[in-house]
Amino acid sequence: MQQIIAETDRPRTRASLAADLAALGVAPGQLVMLHVSLRALGFVVGGAMTLLDAVLDRLGPDGTLMMPAHSADLSDPGQWAAPPVPAGWVEEIRAAMPAYDPARTPTWGLGAVAELFRTWPGVMRSNHPAASVAARGPLAAEIVGRHPLDDPHGEASPLARAYDRDVKLLLLGVGWNRATLLHLAERRAWPDAAPVSAGAPITRDGRRVWQTYRDYDSDPERFAAVGEALAGDVVRGKVGSAAAILVDGRTAVDTAVRVLARS
Repeated sequence: MQQIIAETDRPRTRASLAADLAALGVAPGQLVMLHVSLRALGFVVGGAMTLLDAVLDRLGPDGTLMMPAHSADLSDPGQWAAPPVPAGWVEEIRAAMPAYDPARTPTWGLGAVAELFRTWPGVMRSNHPAASVAARGPLAAEIVGRHPLDDPHGEASPLARAYDRDVKLLLLGVGWNRATLLHLAERRAWPDAAPVSAGAPITRDGRRVWQTYRDYDSDPERFAAVGEALAGDVVRGKVGSAAAILVDGRTAVDTAVRVLARS
């Protein structure tokens, strides 16, 4: 925290962040998918709560905010690689892992803002045990109301419905590898990719069960090339101290499909 304070010219407030978002082009009534590093913003008075207040202020009552709410730790421990667990632990972990609960299961590896957002009043969360999405606003039920287990980033996913609704992609202090929306582009670029088997604990008929489903390999490190191809389509600015990017989600996905299909 001391370093963040030293590197911040003045405190970031709800009003100052909202003004920065307005200058970037975040506007009332938009559907926005947010990815953010809170630390990159500088010293924010009130932290994650203040940032979410600022974004929701800009979107207004007619806008919808969505964020990834992934819980990738609810997965087959036999497939864990970063880090792996001892082979002798796998069955015990699989048997003891709590079932996914949209209201209680925490996000994993997404940072303080995404974790706070999933608990925010009025937020809805999709029902996928590993790849859920959270949303708040008039389009929330439409976006997250259905999330099939199989192919969680494909044409029946919340990402596809966000694309259809002209989502804006907002990156604050993070790289293109964090852009969850581009997983939809991977599925469109490689529609004939071979599926992989995944699994997670869910509740069915009041009982915890281990459910397997079809997923597909992903490589977010490829998304940097998509960002380069989108250079002329994005709006760049600063929100607090963070480098900020706002781009039309359809443009981002369509460009990514072309770039990824060539790779």
